Amino acid sequence: MINRENQLTNASPENTVTVTVGLASCGIAAGAQRVYETFTEVLEDLPVRLDFSGCMGICYQEPLVEIKIDGQQYIYGKVQPERVKRIVEEHLQAGNPITEWLVAADKLETQDSEFLNRQQRILLKYCGVINPEIIDSYLAVDGYKAIAKALQTMSPDRVIEEIQQSGLRGRGGGGFPTATKWSLTRKSQGKEKYVICNADEGDPGAFMDRSVLESNPHSVLEGMLLAGYAMGANTGYIYIRAEYPLAVKRLKIAITEARNKGFLGENILGSGFDFDIQIREGAGAFVCGEETALIMSIEGKRGMPRIRPPFPSEAGLWEKPTSINNVETFANVPWIILNGADSFNQYGTETSKGTKVFALAGNIARGGLIEVPMGITLNKIVYDIGGGLASGRKLKAVQTGGPSGGCIPASLADTPVDYESLRKIGAIMGSGGLLIMDESTCMVDMAKFFLNFTQEESCGKCTFCRIGTKRMLEILERITNGKGQKGDIELLEELADKIKAGSLCGLGQTAPNPVLTTIKFFREEYEAHILHKYCPAKKCKALIRYEVLTDKCKGCGRCSKECPVGAITGEKKKPFIINEEKCVRCGLCTNVCKLEAVQVVSDGGKGGRERCLR
Repeated sequence: MINRENQLTNASPENTVTVTVGLASCGIAAGAQRVYETFTEVLEDLPVRLDFSGCMGICYQEPLVEIKIDGQQYIYGKVQPERVKRIVEEHLQAGNPITEWLVAADKLETQDSEFLNRQQRILLKYCGVINPEIIDSYLAVDGYKAIAKALQTMSPDRVIEEIQQSGLRGRGGGGFPTATKWSLTRKSQGKEKYVICNADEGDPGAFMDRSVLESNPHSVLEGMLLAGYAMGANTGYIYIRAEYPLAVKRLKIAITEARNKGFLGENILGSGFDFDIQIREGAGAFVCGEETALIMSIEGKRGMPRIRPPFPSEAGLWEKPTSINNVETFANVPWIILNGADSFNQYGTETSKGTKVFALAGNIARGGLIEVPMGITLNKIVYDIGGGLASGRKLKAVQTGGPSGGCIPASLADTPVDYESLRKIGAIMGSGGLLIMDESTCMVDMAKFFLNFTQEESCGKCTFCRIGTKRMLEILERITNGKGQKGDIELLEELADKIKAGSLCGLGQTAPNPVLTTIKFFREEYEAHILHKYCPAKKCKALIRYEVLTDKCKGCGRCSKECPVGAITGEKKKPFIINEEKCVRCGLCTNVCKLEAVQVVSDGGKGGRERCLR
């Protein structure tokens, strides 16, 4: 990992030339650590400052390297160690930027400019800009000025009023007004109160919280400080999953540095206000994203939801008044206090103020982290910012809200992304994961995937959640295996209604959402599977087979060599044959055939074959 003591290479901070390598998890996974080390070697004798940052959000172009020369910014994408020498020689030494490798640059239009230009960055403004492991880097961009302003010029009630005027709602999914939650906790009886940051990000395809914690952890700490001051709490906990080791590491560094600078601990900035923060690592249980289950886990108990009321604001952690918000909510607070509520609520809609961070995943050309005003449409996110679908196929659906959300069809992609609009069509905002699907996606199989996740993650406390989701999953498995029965759709809807009504916490109450929305918007796919034993997307293995087109096959034998079970046989220069009994439908044959001679075939009960070139 990074040696912080050696991060500056033969240069002082006053130098005007800086090379910054993005070293968040996404960048490191793509090889950014080796790129950083290569720059360390190549720049050894040059008057250049080498630094690192967190996630720049342009994850589809990782590893990323930013170069600043006399205030001019250049961002290179997909930088590998072998490209480093040329960047140094041609750009840093000769002054000639390598335009074909540029992702973004001041005064230059690049193919990826739209990805950044169409965003409105508040929370992400300094992610990928500052060094997350050095507090002075945060201080240089007005870090901790918000808490100083609050302690010196604002009462706790005034802080809550400012948050209320901003219209900030919880970014963890439910959208509960942040100021209301803080106010309830402040008014609760008792001197001992707690602030908890929910960093237990568990939705498949979601990485917003992780990226913020890896890139700008001090913004979250400062947000918690402001919350503690507003509510009269002196202790904060960050509950984060242990699967985020880099985020945990940088949080620990940030907490230590904040203590050393006097921003955490006793008598902060001479105000008499005491506040400190501790980290609690979770074991990755999805149910611990629910606030009462999270509280149980911090207390050292099994993470299971509790009956409410009493609510955490009255009796939370150790039966003391407690307020819980997620990473994104806290990270917005310092900006609001420093810049004012009006600066924040100028963005968004009447009921959903400000901006929202989303993680673009799935079949999207520009996958990564974006921040946009509330109320933007899904179409603008997918096409204007995301660059359309990576496959080149048509958009079929967008899954919002992860396993608790819903599948929104392309026909409704002009729906504004705000709390109320999404709720009206049966989906939810969730924490901000957006899974993009093209027309090759089987919606029945997708519903099965998400329900399988929530069924496995159920804590088992509620019968409706524990048993009901299992029964729903069994029905979906039967349907995708070609054994669906008449009445299965109605049975799924009946079970879903009972699970939503009978479950104690949000996991069970929202688990049926992916099934209900796919039935609502893609009912014909369910009927095709059940009535005709046919998968329109050609994805369900029990309902498809592979066939070699004799007029296209030249007998190269490549498919036969790649087949893991020896199901393809034939002679050179003659059409090969697939043995259906041996075939496991892995799809390798279609992937390796350059002539598109292998087709996926679905023989439904429609009186004929339907083929789909792969």
